[in-house]
Amino acid sequence: MLPQEAIRAKRDGRALPAATIRELVEGIGDGGLSDAQVGALAMAIYLQGMDAAETVALTEAIRDSGEVLDWSDLDLPGPVLDKHSTGGVGDLVSLVLGPWVAACGGHVPMISGRGLGHTGGTLDKLEAIPGYSVTPDTATFRRLVKDVGVAIIGQTGRLAPTDRRLYAVRDVTATVESLPLIVSSILGKKLACGLDALVMDVKVGSGAFMPTAEASRELASTIAEVASQAGTSTTALLTDMSQPLAPCAGNAVEVREALAVLTGERRDGRLLTVTRTLAAEMLLAGGLAADRDAAQARLDERLASGAAAERFARMVAGLGGPSDLLEAADRHLPTAPVVREVRAERAGHLRRMDTRALGLAVVELGGGRRAPDDPVDPAVGLTGIAALGDRLAAGQPLATVHARSEDDAERAERQLLAAVELGETPAPAPTLIQDIIRREAP
Repeated sequence: MLPQEAIRAKRDGRALPAATIRELVEGIGDGGLSDAQVGALAMAIYLQGMDAAETVALTEAIRDSGEVLDWSDLDLPGPVLDKHSTGGVGDLVSLVLGPWVAACGGHVPMISGRGLGHTGGTLDKLEAIPGYSVTPDTATFRRLVKDVGVAIIGQTGRLAPTDRRLYAVRDVTATVESLPLIVSSILGKKLACGLDALVMDVKVGSGAFMPTAEASRELASTIAEVASQAGTSTTALLTDMSQPLAPCAGNAVEVREALAVLTGERRDGRLLTVTRTLAAEMLLAGGLAADRDAAQARLDERLASGAAAERFARMVAGLGGPSDLLEAADRHLPTAPVVREVRAERAGHLRRMDTRALGLAVVELGGGRRAPDDPVDPAVGLTGIAALGDRLAAGQPLATVHARSEDDAERAERQLLAAVELGETPAPAPTLIQDIIRREAP
């Protein structure tokens, strides 16, 4: 079908055959479609949507537009597993989960991204570690996945290359917020990694990517269904993002928090709970545990033994970072020159938090990007962030700002105070794990 006729068909609300969708994706990738045609197609999909079969076909076509990783020649002794999050504030799950699952027998080739908007990026966090390379050669990547069990890197130019052009056009044509386009973009890249199973963490709350709880649930359900129909068993969890997941937000500060969890210094908290739940689902999906109790017992043993921390250390060293990061984190991770406590202006219970505003405060400190090519300051951020439900006395710290200058710290303090609400009575605690949706591949 001619591209313009396919665009017309979708514009008029008709479903596109899988073969036509594949031709369109090929045209996006090889330049056969002009930017005007790609934009018109994206707008037609945005306005008319896609049914389940179309979304599966689009996902598979994006997945197959470049290299699809094949691990069969490595004779891996365990399953190939991965996790993806829709992003949030203080969400450093990947740093802990990858090595933790590897210590339990999984192999985790995690292709991660940079910060987007108010959400922090896994690659930005890892690049706070001196020497860590997020762009290793393929041989190094494969060797680490086999020998260490985990490698967290950036997207290579050969994985789902069509998605980059399609997303760039969506970004400037007001068509980003389309469920089929969101799902196919996420899954096209992830499924190109040759996974045996995928676990998705879909956030709900004031710091979530999706605007409402209903939209987050629809995204989670659609991702699980589409990925399974595309051949990869997928579990999607709905988790709370009405406050930062960890009590910190930034790059180096989140690496420090990950080390605290991996080494047993931090033995509880929302971050550990969510990570343990996601990791258990990965072990179950990969056949590494018979049931949830067995999965959690195995995870607890591998964390307590230091095996998970050891995998993280080996991954860091294997990708160019310091070999003694666990023992000498303070020597290697950068610190900000200005540290300021932000104190509650009055007594009360912390009832509400604008998590997105906290993420944007970190961006304005320099911990994220206003424009795609902006440098990121790894040292800045927030630590000691109070949790919803906490009872605070007047003058008690709400958080600590780590800034490059006094002016930056003062601005962040104002933003933090404006982002929280204190009240006389506590608000109900948000449910951390709100639902789990499992779909098996046919």
